[in-house]
Amino acid sequence: MTTNMEYIQNGDYLIPNFVLPTEETKSLGKYAMLRKSYLKKHRKGLYSCMLMQGTLYGHLYKIDEEAHIFIDRYVKEMAIKESVDETLKAKDQMAWVQAMNNIRSRAEEIVLYELIYGDGTV
Repeated sequence: MTTNMEYIQNGDYLIPNFVLPTEETKSLGKYAMLRKSYLKKHRKGLYSCMLMQGTLYGHLYKIDEEAHIFIDRYVKEMAIKESVDETLKAKDQMAWVQAMNNIRSRAEEIVLYELIYGDGTV
């Protein structure tokens, strides 16, 4: 079996000359950073494979975008379902803040469990 791999001489050793594919990199959001940290720490093989194939940052951007979309949609839906609206906000602002924070916390918990520390799908 022959490969077209290039090697570099380093003392008495030949070391494969790996060149990682370049990916467009921009700043990562909160959920992308959490996913990257999780993959790096707990799914080392998948992390290395994605890094070598040049698909890691695309995956991270997708996760971050999906997380934000899910949270926004969930918060809107649950606020309507639980009658957390402008009427409540005008009547009892602290109750409105408490209810919205509760809804947002539930949404974030789902995102963390499913997207970040799960298989990456909600």
